[in-house]
Amino acid sequence: MRLTQTNSEIIEKINHFLVEEFEVDADTITPEGNLKDVLELDSLDYIDLVVVIENNFHFKVKPEDFTGIATFQDFYDYIISKVN
Repeated sequence: MRLTQTNSEIIEKINHFLVEEFEVDADTITPEGNLKDVLELDSLDYIDLVVVIENNFHFKVKPEDFTGIATFQDFYDYIISKVN
């Protein structure tokens, strides 16, 4: 059994839960897209996002972890760094 996931598998998983949770079209999620704008995040949505991350990837998210995240690529890189 393989425990590690490839970056593309992680990104696919992220995109899947973003589409499901935030009801956005998968085509609107691009690496250079602005996470907050595309997902139309408000402060409560960030809480939902943290819960979804923690449930899907099994690590604790700290609020300050989001300070450097603007694009989906930033978001992918953050999760990949925590998972691997």
